[in-house]
Amino acid sequence: MMLEVTDLSVDFSTEDGVVHAVRDVSFSLGEREVLGIVGESGSGKSVSCMAVMGLLPKSATVTGSIKFHGDELVGLPYKQIRPYRGNRIAMIFQDPMTSLNPVFTVGYQLAEAYRAHHDVSKSAAWSKAVETLALVGIPQPSQRASQYPHEYSGGMRQRAVIGMSIINDPELIIADEPTTALDVTVQAQILETLLSIRDETNAAIIMITHDLGVVAGMVDRVQVMYGGTIVETGGVFDIFETPRMPYTVGLLGSIPNPSLLGNKLTPIKGAPPSLMNLPSGCVFSPRCPLAIDECHKGEPELLPTGQDHSSRCIRWQHLAGIDDPRTLFDTEEIGVVENPAALVAENPDLVQVEDLAEVAKRLEEQRAEEV
Repeated sequence: MMLEVTDLSVDFSTEDGVVHAVRDVSFSLGEREVLGIVGESGSGKSVSCMAVMGLLPKSATVTGSIKFHGDELVGLPYKQIRPYRGNRIAMIFQDPMTSLNPVFTVGYQLAEAYRAHHDVSKSAAWSKAVETLALVGIPQPSQRASQYPHEYSGGMRQRAVIGMSIINDPELIIADEPTTALDVTVQAQILETLLSIRDETNAAIIMITHDLGVVAGMVDRVQVMYGGTIVETGGVFDIFETPRMPYTVGLLGSIPNPSLLGNKLTPIKGAPPSLMNLPSGCVFSPRCPLAIDECHKGEPELLPTGQDHSSRCIRWQHLAGIDDPRTLFDTEEIGVVENPAALVAENPDLVQVEDLAEVAKRLEEQRAEEV
């Protein structure tokens, strides 16, 4: 395995108490594999990946093990982890405007990222920067390299940030919400760019996102996080078609879908738990429609529910027996119209969204055929 994370925990000491940001997280990643990490804000997605990069502040207490090709990364001093960071392991940050320095040209910043890990001349680094901009789909790369970040559109800035992350041909790319605040067309282009880079460089990818559509169309495996820990993990099709954790069901049911115009929305009631004062037992039990007394007595382990599919829920078998699990989160009608069919009749070109499980299944079959 390229990356093996075992019992990773991250705590932050504050004046109000200890924040348990990540708790006993374990996962692995192989070459060319794409892992999707999903969950609400504050669930520990970004912090766990920042720990892999060694980018957490000094106030963070990191325990557990992070092995990259067998090399232990936890506890390494700056000089020893620097050859990994930005070189063998790269990260695409969420906001490209804050990731790029506004007073230097984009080409200069890419060239500096390359020279930080390679003993080459400035002209050679500049040529590499132009070549990388072309690789990520920037038009007229030789001219664009001399421009500043504010002269780029949002999508182009995101491509430039991706270029900065891949300029050193990393073996692992961590993408933290790479399509946030971009329109749908640009999002698709960015994701296609990442996959094409994976195909050309054999890099593995960790995709952190709130967008379950991105997960369905891009990743091989899904890791659902809640309350600082993994609550469900498995193949992308299994997660979308047969979720075995009520929280995952709630996430899937809360996706707006124009093809279900007029139907009820199914939001998850309540709010995520405080990471300083976690509830006893299962962290999702205060919001879970299937919770029983036993759920409050102790946090369950990740239980196997199928081949390469695990859930942190003692009632997963009961959940599996429900024909339509989405009904668990049915609530008052929100935004329901009296005659939704009439709207479709008046707008025959209304966009229809495919079922995400079907998308995941089709892509899984395509990957199997390629292999």
